[in-house]
Parts: sequence; structure tokens; C-alpha cells
Amino acid sequence: MVSDDVVYATAITLSVAAGPLFRDVLKDSYSKRWVSTILGVILLLVTCGYHFIHLCITVIGNCILLSLVPASKNDRNLPWKSFLWNFGYLTVFRTIHWIGIPPPSPVTNAAQLFLTLRMVGLAFEVQDSYLRKKSLDSKSDNNEVELKIKYCNIEVKILDVISYAFCYIGLLTGPYFKYRTYLDWLHLSDKANLNRKEPLLKRAYEFPFIAVSFLFFSYFFNIQHVETDEFLDHSFVYRLLYMVPMFIIFRTRLYIAWILSECMSVTAGLGAYPKNSVPKCGEGPTNYKQLEMALEDEKDGKDSDYDFETIHNIDIYGCELAPMTKQGLRSWNMTVQYWLATYIHRRVPSHLKAHRVAITMAVSAFWHGIHPGYYLSFLTVPPILMAEEAMIKGFREGKSPQVQQIFDWGCWFFKMRGFDYMCMGFLLLRLGSTIRYWYSIYFMGHVFILIFLLIGNIGMVLNKQKNKKIEAEKSNSISTQEKKLS
Repeated sequence: MVSDDVVYATAITLSVAAGPLFRDVLKDSYSKRWVSTILGVILLLVTCGYHFIHLCITVIGNCILLSLVPASKNDRNLPWKSFLWNFGYLTVFRTIHWIGIPPPSPVTNAAQLFLTLRMVGLAFEVQDSYLRKKSLDSKSDNNEVELKIKYCNIEVKILDVISYAFCYIGLLTGPYFKYRTYLDWLHLSDKANLNRKEPLLKRAYEFPFIAVSFLFFSYFFNIQHVETDEFLDHSFVYRLLYMVPMFIIFRTRLYIAWILSECMSVTAGLGAYPKNSVPKCGEGPTNYKQLEMALEDEKDGKDSDYDFETIHNIDIYGCELAPMTKQGLRSWNMTVQYWLATYIHRRVPSHLKAHRVAITMAVSAFWHGIHPGYYLSFLTVPPILMAEEAMIKGFREGKSPQVQQIFDWGCWFFKMRGFDYMCMGFLLLRLGSTIRYWYSIYFMGHVFILIFLLIGNIGMVLNKQKNKKIEAEKSNSISTQEKKLS
């Protein structure tokens, strides 16, 4: 039987190779739309087999939801209805084997994950488009709103939903891209001077080292060993350090998939926008005046520099070298991070905002799967961030550059160990297996979280006392000078 990794690699490689067809051969939006859809359906049928029916059911449900909301009317609950439908079906999808129906394959699971993001994001885009139109009448200066409506708003029909859902780009690995980004790709001008070579070469330089690292560590280490009794017979140091190569395998495997997924988008030209429009990951252009000027210049035969920041999905240097956990998280699966930030974190009701990090992590965990290991890992993130923030306020803020540099190196080391620790939940998945491993290393990750929380808070208290003392001394000095002058 062909392994899932081989299926993934073959499907993604063929998708990368298909990209030039949509930039160099197919010129009209109609051809691009339906050829990309047909390719996506073929890809899913070949890789998912009869499990493809799950994806069809998901899309049909979204088509029904959107067809009930004409563009002229507003349903403020549409995004949350879509969220409940798509995440509700994820529950069915993952538990269907409980009633004797064969479980979906891992490849189908990946396709279902990214389809869920597209469909929920689409509902939010429809709702946001309506709200922008509504706000146009209430503003005295309408220029900026008009530009945002022109370059952000969408109107979708049933066939649009289907073509977007099954577009071959990013079906199995991402990146996530908005419907508006997809629409802009369909209508991307032939005159657009895309520099596809530069981003492809940049990823080509990174790829060999990452691939060799993955193959090397995969040969010597595997997660199955952790679940054996033999593993527990090894020393504490061996058990503790074993999570380091496991995280290397975990992240290099994903780096490979995400690099190829970016290359897939680049070869097809998806996510390309003029640099002057300041495109951002997942969002697309953010300076609409510059975007309009660039598009007008193209009509006059002038070239504009383009980039692919919109579909930039992985910042390897940020993942590996950023000193803070928050920075590392933002560099990881960046378009999915954008989706979580835009449609979950920022939309949490005001009375729950104190808990929005935990809510976002819980949604992320559920999106990944129902295995307890995901929740054990993701729900470890908020206390890590709290401990890190306490340490920064206690021992970094206001310190000399040399002290800050030493702090950052120490923070980087513990950030990577925190990721190593949480990664084991992702790989072991089962509650018993994850707890068993963490117990074998005496819950070292959680112990250090508590230690750093305690030390950080002590540092903050000491800093406050020190600042109060300094302020008091300044006040006394000023009053002494005033007395002398008087």
C-alpha cells in the first residue's frame, strides 16, 4: 500500500507542475475557473476515493446556507450558521466510524480541514461585504470605503461556491486564501509582471536541507518507539531528549508540504498583488489607493512589481529563530493563523474577550481533530504565553541591550523546548499515550511553566518596588532643590 506521505508528495508535485497552465496558457477567467475546478475534483477523487462524498455534503450544505441569503439582505448570523454547519460536520466526519462506517483516510481529512476554512471564511466575506455597503451611506468621506468595497467585496452564486471549494490549489495542504483572492486570480491581467522565479528560487534553496533533515531523523527516530515498554527502560535524559528529534521530524515534514504549497500558488499566479498595495498574509492588499494606481498603470503599459505575500504560509527563520513563543506561532502555518485571528480571535464577543486566546486555541485544536493530544497541546499554549509575558515584564523590559540579548537567547531555548513538549501531544494523539510520555519526564514542561510564572511575577513586583523607589528619590530631590531655591 502506498503511504500517505507518498500520496501527498505526488499530488502536491503534480499541482505545482500544473501551475504554469493557468498563467501561461489559459487567459480567460472562465477557463481558469473550470479547469482548476475539474483538476481539483480529479485530484480529490484519486486521493480520497469514495470518501469524496464527505466533501460534497459539506459544499452542498454551504450552498444551501448562502442561497438563503440574497446579496440585498442581511443575516448577521450567517457566519456562525456556517461555522456550526462546517465544524458540526467535522464532528460527524471524525466519529462516523463509531457507527460502523469506514473512517475517512488521512488525505480526505486534510482536504476536509481546508474546505472547512474556505467555507466558513466565505460566509464571513459575504457578511462583511454587506456591512461595507451599509456603512457607505453613513460616512461623509466615502472614498476609502468605496475603494474597499471595490477591492474587497464579493457576490457569490452556487457555481461560485463550488468552483472556489474545489479549486485544486491548496486542497490538501493549504495555503488558505479568501474567495476575493481567488476571484482576483481569475481576473489577473496578462499584463501583470509577475516575478515567479524569485520566490520559487528562494524556496528551492531551502528545500534540500529541510528534506535531508526530515529523511535523516525519520530513519533513526519514530513516534511508535515512545509507546513501547522498552522506551521507559531508558534513562530520564534519553526520554527527555527524545522529543527534540521528534519535533524536528514533525516540523520539517510540514515545512516540505508548505513550501510546495506556496510553490503551487506561485506557479499558477494565485495571490500575486502589486507590492505598493502592501499585501499581507491571508488578507491580500491593504493599500487600495496604491492598488488602483498600479492597475491603472498596467492598462497604460507600465509595469508594477508584484509579490506573493498573500499566500506566504511559512516563515522558517521565524519558526526556528524567533525568541518569543508568540513570534514562533505567528510564523507557523501563517494563512491558517490569519484565518483564526480574523474569524475567531477578533470576533469573540466582548464579554468573552478575556478568554479569547483560550477560545482560539480550542477552535484550532478542534479543527485539527478530536484526539485528546491536540487539546492537551493547544491548551498548554495560553499558560506558556502568560509565563513568557511575566518573564518579559519582570526581566527584560527596561533592561540594557546586553541583558535583553541574553534574555532573548534563553527565551528562544525554552520556546523551542516548549514546542518539543507540545509536539508530543500532536504525535501521540491519545490521552493515555500523551500523559504517559509527559509523566515519564515528570511533566517537565508544565513544571517550568509554573516556575517561570512564579519567577516572572516576583520580578514584576520587584520592578514596581524599584520604580516606586526611583520615583520617590526623584520627588525628594526635586523638593530639596525647591527648598534651597526658596
